[in-house]
Amino acid sequence: MTTTPAAPRRRITNRRMFVIMLGRALARRRSRALAAIGSSAVGAATLFCLAAVCLAIPAQMNAQMRQFGANLIVVPVASEGSAPRISFQEAADVDAAVATALGVGTDQLATAAYRYETVRINKSPYLVGGIDVDAVRALNGHWEIEGRWPGDGEVLIGLDVAESTGFKVGSTVNAEYLGSDDLSLSSTVSSSGDTAQAAGQASWRVSGIVDTGGSEDDILYVPLGQLETLTGNADAGYDVVEFSVDTTSVTAADVADAVNRAADAAGQGVRAEPVSKITSGDTRIITMLDTLFWVVAVVVLGLTLVGVSTTMTVIVSERRNEIGLRKALGASSRSIAVEFYTEAACLGLIGGLIGTAIGYALARAVGIGVFEQPIGFSWWLALLSVLLSALVAVIASAGPVQGATRIDPALVLREE
Repeated sequence: MTTTPAAPRRRITNRRMFVIMLGRALARRRSRALAAIGSSAVGAATLFCLAAVCLAIPAQMNAQMRQFGANLIVVPVASEGSAPRISFQEAADVDAAVATALGVGTDQLATAAYRYETVRINKSPYLVGGIDVDAVRALNGHWEIEGRWPGDGEVLIGLDVAESTGFKVGSTVNAEYLGSDDLSLSSTVSSSGDTAQAAGQASWRVSGIVDTGGSEDDILYVPLGQLETLTGNADAGYDVVEFSVDTTSVTAADVADAVNRAADAAGQGVRAEPVSKITSGDTRIITMLDTLFWVVAVVVLGLTLVGVSTTMTVIVSERRNEIGLRKALGASSRSIAVEFYTEAACLGLIGGLIGTAIGYALARAVGIGVFEQPIGFSWWLALLSVLLSALVAVIASAGPVQGATRIDPALVLREE
C-alpha cells in the first residue's frame, strides 16, 4: 500500500511572519484601527480640499475678475504742446509686446481700443467713444445693457446721459461734432428709417443704455466707423487701449513693464499701467485665502496628530502584556518599534486614500458651486496628501512607540 507524501510546508520567513503579525494585530483591534483611520481621513479630506481649492483659485479668480473689465491700460504720452493719440502702428506694436510678455499670439489677446471726441447734443457737450463693438463687449462682460449693443447707425448711451437728456431705447440722437465748423444740427431721416448724415453731423438711434456705476455712464458709444465719418478723420488713432491679461503666470505690472521697455526702445509715446482696482483686489483675495489655508492646515494637522496619538497610545496599552512577553523571548526594541510604526503608517495610508477621495469630491462641489465649473484632479497633490497622512500617523505614534520599547518584561511577567 503506497502513501502519498505530504506536501512540503511553506517556509515562513521573518518578513512573512511580520506581515501576518501586523495583519492580525489590526484585525483584533478593528475599532482602534478605524478610529485612527478616521482621524487620518478627516485630516486628509480637509487638507486636500483646501489645497485643491487654493491652487485653483488664482486661475478661477483671474477668469472671474477679467469679466469686470481691463486690468491693463495703455495711454499716449503728451509731448510739448500736443494732444497725443496712439497711432494704429503703435497700437499694433503694443499688442505684439503684450502678446510676447504673456507668451501667446496677438489673436489670443482680449483687447479693445477707444477713440474719444466731443459732440454737442441738445446744446450740451457730451463725450462720444468710437469702439469696436465686438471687442468691447467681449472685454466688459460686467456692463449691464438695457436694449442691445449698437450696430450701424446706432448709439449706446450711458445711464447718466439718458437721465440728463431724456433719451430712451429707440430715441433719435442728433449730434454735432464740435471740432467742425458751426454747422446746423438738422439732419434728415428718410421714410424707410435710414440715416442721412452730413459732414460734422450725425443722427443715431439709441440701441441701448449702459449702466456700470462708473465713468462709462457719462459717455455715448458708437461703432468706430461712424465716429470717423462724423469727424471726417479716419487716421486719428486711439485715446486708450485696454487689455484683460491672464495674470496666472505673470502679473499685470510685469506686462506693463515689458510694454514700456518696448515702447522706450522704439521711441514711441505710449505708457502702460496696470489697473490697480482690479489687480490689487485680486491679489488681496488670493493672499487672504492662502493665509486662511495655512492656518486651517496647521489646526487640522494638530488635531490629526492628537487623534492618531491617542489611538496608538490605547493600542500600545492594550498590547502591553504581548510586548513584555515578546521582549522576554528575545524580541528587540527596534523590531517592536518597526512593527508599531508600520502599523501606524498603514493606518495613515488607508485614511489618506479615503480622505483624499472625499476631499476631491468636496473640492469639486466647491468649484461647481462657486465658479460654476469643477476643479480638476491633481495626481501629484493626491500622492502628497496620502504620503503626508502616513507621515503624520508615524509622527503621532512616536510617543506611544517609545513607551512600548521601554516596557520591562520582568515587571509584566511578574504581574501575570
